Amino acid sequence: MGDTRPLPPQSAQPGQPGEPGQAGQPPGKKSQPASRRRRWLRRAGIVVAALLVVVIAGLSVIWVATPSASDAIALAQAQARAHGIAYPGPAVPENFARPLIATEDQRYYGEPGVDLLAVGRVVQAKLSGGNDQGGATIEQQLAKMLYTPTHPSGFGAELKQVALAVKLNLRYSKAEILDLYAEVAYYGHGYYGLEAASCGYFGHPASELTVVQGAMLAGVVNAPSIDDPINDPGNARARLEHVIARMVAVGYLTSAQGTAVLSTPLGLTATATTTTGGGSSC
Repeated sequence: MGDTRPLPPQSAQPGQPGEPGQAGQPPGKKSQPASRRRRWLRRAGIVVAALLVVVIAGLSVIWVATPSASDAIALAQAQARAHGIAYPGPAVPENFARPLIATEDQRYYGEPGVDLLAVGRVVQAKLSGGNDQGGATIEQQLAKMLYTPTHPSGFGAELKQVALAVKLNLRYSKAEILDLYAEVAYYGHGYYGLEAASCGYFGHPASELTVVQGAMLAGVVNAPSIDDPINDPGNARARLEHVIARMVAVGYLTSAQGTAVLSTPLGLTATATTTTGGGSSC
């Protein structure tokens, strides 16, 4: 007959169900941080979803309330007349288009007028209270210049510009949008329009812009009152270096080419006493 003595009780192993994970630690202690994280993520998800609903609802209303963008050319013509420049101007040369896109909107050719990645960064920054990291596409900037030039900045104005940017993208080709942008932008020192700015600053038409000259003009449109190369050469130089760095970053220039461009003379012909503004021609 076999041995029928009962087996000795087994020692409890840490982490088994119903047993404490460690000495002195009550059951379920480890799951509390994970539970808190899940609750926080759920709440954050609800907030983001609610914000998206508000934004989509607002855009739907603004989409109906904003114009169709079919009048963009007429608005650009009116601005050109007001500034004493010819419209339409010449086609935008590559030496201006490339630095503008690299600096202002590197995904320009593949986006629908709005950079969704940049919008995501802006929303995240607004939720966290940080800086919004920019995010306005070339179409959004054009919408601001054409349709809301005197409107105070704010969330409502930004929503209008988003809706109008999408409409501009649907109505016009990317080349046409660049032409419109170049013609209505302000380049500092009283120069409106790319042709007038090229003639005024460098004494030759935009078609003859060098890489460094095109990069300077593409950089100045962001803050023309600050980066005017005549009145604020230090700021203008810093901005130029940023533009060239962006061109290198997106692959328009190699690092060696960027260094060479920055050593190229800018060739300014305008001076602080040069008459500013108007339809400068050459």
